[in-house]
Amino acid sequence: MVIDMKILGIESSCDETAAAVVEDGKTVLSNIVASQIDEHKLYGGVVPEIASRRHCENIHTVVTGALIEADCTLNDIDAIAVTYAPGLIGALLVGVSFAKGLAMDTGLPLVPVHHISGHIAANYISNPRLKPPYMALVVSGGHSHIIEVLDYTKYRIVGRTRDDAAGECFDKVARTIGYPYPGGKSIDDASKRGNPEAYTLPHPHVAGSEYDFSFSGLKTAVINLVHNSLQKGEQLNYDDLCASFQKTISEILVSNTIKAAADSGYKTIAVSGGVSANSGLKKLLSDECRKCGFEFFCPEFKYCGDNGAMIASQGYFDFLSGKRADESLNALPTLPITEV
Repeated sequence: MVIDMKILGIESSCDETAAAVVEDGKTVLSNIVASQIDEHKLYGGVVPEIASRRHCENIHTVVTGALIEADCTLNDIDAIAVTYAPGLIGALLVGVSFAKGLAMDTGLPLVPVHHISGHIAANYISNPRLKPPYMALVVSGGHSHIIEVLDYTKYRIVGRTRDDAAGECFDKVARTIGYPYPGGKSIDDASKRGNPEAYTLPHPHVAGSEYDFSFSGLKTAVINLVHNSLQKGEQLNYDDLCASFQKTISEILVSNTIKAAADSGYKTIAVSGGVSANSGLKKLLSDECRKCGFEFFCPEFKYCGDNGAMIASQGYFDFLSGKRADESLNALPTLPITEV
């Protein structure tokens, strides 16, 4: 490993403009995030065009702030890491274009980072003793994957969602109930007041793919419950419904992940992504890991959502593996982590 290497990480794949400086892949010197939640909340979800415009407005200030907070200049930086896939194409292009310009101006190496591998790397920051190989569950608004982490830069997709991502499911259910965007926190808060056994909800399975997920049926079942009650003039107990929904989606995620790890002979499981901040999911996965004698890892709350520190961390490992990009680097809205 290279010692005392500082990586500037830039993230703009969705609605957070973020930058950070991380040393040796695990020590965070700065982590600045400009969130757009309040604006997108007005529309019930992320508006791609608005997100792109705000990234353009914020990125210079955010990157400058990350350098100032880290008490360094670009002369102290060894490489620039940037999220180039997957994500909203307009949003990604802002970060990629800015990073390319910075790299060309300074002569610093440019390291392209896959967004999902960045989420996985968030655990190296919060849990420095975590080392591959292990099984990872990555759950966010756009992704739900079970990934075998073979090395810091090598992965195998074991399971994935065939339709909605878990975070997307949370947001759509929350919007139906009338909760503001992002819906995950509202559902989590309501779940703490409700009875998780109040409603029996479906646990969809994917025939022939025992580790894959399908959440559209669960989402539809909850939405239909809400709509039918409104049409009949009945009042559902939303706290109970949220608790039952959160319990069900957590059970689906956890059971598949535990099975995938056990079948592959792994004794270590790490969870990451925005939904990893959910208290119900964390508790259930932690409890099941304890029962099975598995070691469980989860990032600190501030590293669960999109942030620059996770991109800088993964950028360090990608840099050591020889990964580089030049001025031809382009943003990609979709790209499997295995095709990086």
